Amino acid sequence: MKHNSEVIIVGAGIGGLTLALTLHKAGIACRVFEAAREIRPLGVGINLLPHATAVLADLGLLDALAARAVTTQESAFFNRHGQLIYREAAGRFAGYDYPQFSIHRGDLQTVLLNAVHERLGAERVVTDRRCLGVTADAQGATAEFADSAGVVSRASGAAVVACDGVHSVIRKQFYPTEGAPRYSGVNMWRGTIKAPPFLSGASMVRAGWLTHGKMVIYPIRNNVDAQGNQLLNWVAEIEAPQPAKRDWNGAGKLADFFPAFADWHFDWLDVAAMIESTEAIFEYPMVDQDPLPRWTFGRITLLGDAAHPMVPRGSNGAGQAILDAQYLAQRCAALGVGEEALVEYDRARVKATGDVVLMNRKAPPDKILQVIYERTKGERFERIEDVASAAELSEIANQYKRVAGFHLDDLKVAAPATE
Repeated sequence: MKHNSEVIIVGAGIGGLTLALTLHKAGIACRVFEAAREIRPLGVGINLLPHATAVLADLGLLDALAARAVTTQESAFFNRHGQLIYREAAGRFAGYDYPQFSIHRGDLQTVLLNAVHERLGAERVVTDRRCLGVTADAQGATAEFADSAGVVSRASGAAVVACDGVHSVIRKQFYPTEGAPRYSGVNMWRGTIKAPPFLSGASMVRAGWLTHGKMVIYPIRNNVDAQGNQLLNWVAEIEAPQPAKRDWNGAGKLADFFPAFADWHFDWLDVAAMIESTEAIFEYPMVDQDPLPRWTFGRITLLGDAAHPMVPRGSNGAGQAILDAQYLAQRCAALGVGEEALVEYDRARVKATGDVVLMNRKAPPDKILQVIYERTKGERFERIEDVASAAELSEIANQYKRVAGFHLDDLKVAAPATE
């Protein structure tokens, strides 16, 4: 089959759109094929850590993101009684060269999609193309698609990159016996609500612990109305014997989790009232997959959630997809679009992301909450210093940063932004 020199990207999520931009910057042609008939800003909040925003800054997107996001000032940990355990500065407030952003996933995707349309052309993103499978030969690779009417089409190029998410058809093609996702024993419920700023107005809060209920709360949009309210994103997590359906848009029921948080009325935020006032609640299981031995098969490779679905506990899922995209584009620019570049990408990123997947299981930043919960048996403390030192808690946080690739010392030598 005759192939051209462009890269075929399957999926227009965060990883796929970032890859399109990094390839374009490297002078490599690409097209993005998306299953949805219309790309709409779905999802709720995510955090972009400094190692990811460094990549987006290099793409000239920092101002567009800052205009939509909340620039995170701190990460703060509380017990289930609302008592402060530990807090640390975030992003530029902690000395990083790049900010940490708390942002609506749809806002991030919109910024990326707008940039792709402006720089590559709107015709470079083809919607209503559900991937059926991929093939490859020595010269290139081909993806087969079906539209909503059932019409089958093909796209060929020098390589195919699967950015088709946690339900990746291409991953399943190469690992047909992989089996169901690994359930962590925890389900989560998520929602957003307009509310006045709390704490610093740019705080990312983790509170409680899974045994009796844990919350993650942070603002993702500023000044959403004339009263100066923010859009707050919250996630409730509780241990549960059965996993929820693996559907990001699956509806959740208040009765299934609210009792664990009904008495969370803190002086810094009335968590119970926040939850009860939320109109749309979504449910999702905390699941991941064991790290794969490889992602690359000739001129076909995996990227983002298709490659390394991870438990969302370290603000790292989107960030690792962004780092994948940068590294793959760099290898293609250096070696040409072909198997050698894809193998080098595979060799580096399979190991790096595999470490993050495993770290998210055993020692994410949330481990601070677990340590305090186990030592206090979930009860109030008089002085946190009598339970754990600030140095010990800092080391737990830093251990995760080192594995995930965003420890401050590791990012001191960063590529300059283009803005």
